[in-house]
Amino acid sequence: MKRPWLAHYESGVPHEFTPSDLTLPQMLERAARTFGARTALDFLGQRQTYRQLWVNVQRFAAGLQAQGVAPGERVAIMLPNTPQFVVAFFGASLAGAVVVNTSPLYVAQELEHQLIDSGAETLIVLDSFYPRFAEIEGNPAVPVKRVIVTGVQDALPFPKNLLYPMMEKRKGKWVAVKPSQKVLTLAQLLSHPGTAHSGTPRPVKVRPADVALLQYTGGTTGTPKGAMLTHRNLIANAEQAISWMQGLRPGQEVTLGAIPFFHVYGMTVGMNLSLMIGASVVLIPNPRDIKTLLSAIQKAGVTLFPGVPTLYNAINNSPDTPKYNLGSVRACISGSAPLPAETARVFREITGGANLVEGYGLTESSPITHTNPVGGEPRVGSIGLPLPGVDATIRNDAGEQVAPGEVGELWVAGPNIMAGYWNRPEETEETIQQEGQTRWLKTGDLATMDPDGYFRIVDRKKELIIAGGFNIYPREVEDVLYTHAAVLEAAVIGVADAYRGESVKAFVTFKPGHSATQAEIIAHCKAHLSAYKVPRAVEVREELPHSAAGKVLRRVLADEEKRRAAQD
Repeated sequence: MKRPWLAHYESGVPHEFTPSDLTLPQMLERAARTFGARTALDFLGQRQTYRQLWVNVQRFAAGLQAQGVAPGERVAIMLPNTPQFVVAFFGASLAGAVVVNTSPLYVAQELEHQLIDSGAETLIVLDSFYPRFAEIEGNPAVPVKRVIVTGVQDALPFPKNLLYPMMEKRKGKWVAVKPSQKVLTLAQLLSHPGTAHSGTPRPVKVRPADVALLQYTGGTTGTPKGAMLTHRNLIANAEQAISWMQGLRPGQEVTLGAIPFFHVYGMTVGMNLSLMIGASVVLIPNPRDIKTLLSAIQKAGVTLFPGVPTLYNAINNSPDTPKYNLGSVRACISGSAPLPAETARVFREITGGANLVEGYGLTESSPITHTNPVGGEPRVGSIGLPLPGVDATIRNDAGEQVAPGEVGELWVAGPNIMAGYWNRPEETEETIQQEGQTRWLKTGDLATMDPDGYFRIVDRKKELIIAGGFNIYPREVEDVLYTHAAVLEAAVIGVADAYRGESVKAFVTFKPGHSATQAEIIAHCKAHLSAYKVPRAVEVREELPHSAAGKVLRRVLADEEKRRAAQD
């Protein structure tokens, strides 16, 4: 197939790509040999070198084996960005287990669904999240046999490790978890007789094609499904991103680990890519604490800042931002959600030129498939070019390629495409299209490709608004809303309309100290959009619903509108 995007690759970016045969544990072991004395993890003043990290990973793997965890067994991890997350992830992989990334934001019912669906027999959880598991552990359908509990204090240096529990108790947030036959503390796991003396796990044959991770889709379009991502998928995507980001300095970069590692974008770019190149990862357990985040960037001299639009937007509008020097930041790739052009422009000004570019991906592709050139001038509104090793095409409903500039569904292929959905062969068959030797992933996103190979996402296929026979793409309206001086965040959905079928409704939040009337917002849209695209109603909210990765959930707003309409 033709690949017009290759002509626009930056100098040094390879046109051909073959992933290595490394597994995740092998990648970390290699990093420990290469960058042994360099800081791997920096967490609130506690630093862990690559050599120490690898030792702790081995001890954790041995501890899991001592508890009876077998190869192929699912191990759920419900932790924020802490050293324990990194150790648990690679430790479970080294033991041959399959990690199940579990959002700390889950309520008991969501946790219950994921544990049952994945068949996870082991849960690694932060002590403050344990009560949510306690609500469901009496359900005989929940397969968990063992729970390993850890706390923030376990990763802090003296005397912070003693002060932290005292502070939490004063706030009324301290959760004391009583150990039992089923519940172990992290210290107990690591001090098991089979672990303490050797600290070396039994060798387990792990192959690149083995499933390493069940990453549940965000549920933005329905019930979350477990995407089966293999070691090769995850290693390949990190290597693809490294080959794209020319100028990376192995053993010298400092990554801000603010986007959650339990989300696949944070895992691939914030964790795996960083460890692969020997970067020091500054762990931020609560990215909403903007002041702490800004302080970390300045203090650690952060050079790489993978993030999401809501995070960059929060920095742009924080009153604390002018107090800090963010000039060390060199490169930022924004993922998970569309990047408003205004957000990127303001962030570049604040940092003195950090190149913030928009990328694209999805859970099923590990996740990155496209991004703008990091060292050049990004094309506003474009997700950029396919990464090395990624093929992309725009197809109509009949599966036929459309001409450049025409709207169709984006299909992608490459070594980073998932093996399929866990225990859902029919949905796998609907999503994966086999053509000869190529496995195409049908993304469900409507897109266009320019003649020179730059791609643009028009919108989610399932979120298209049809009003009076006209197609309206929510993102186009949202991009206009973001240019209003008062708007911080925006989301657009279609609501039932007896005459037009659907009409456009917008939801907005305002920047601190700003406001606007519905009439002013609508007038702004009228000046920039065709009449049929202009919102008929604007609802102002204190905040919009977000996924764990920071994506605004239009589906939640649409469901609320449907319930409201049913009650009227």
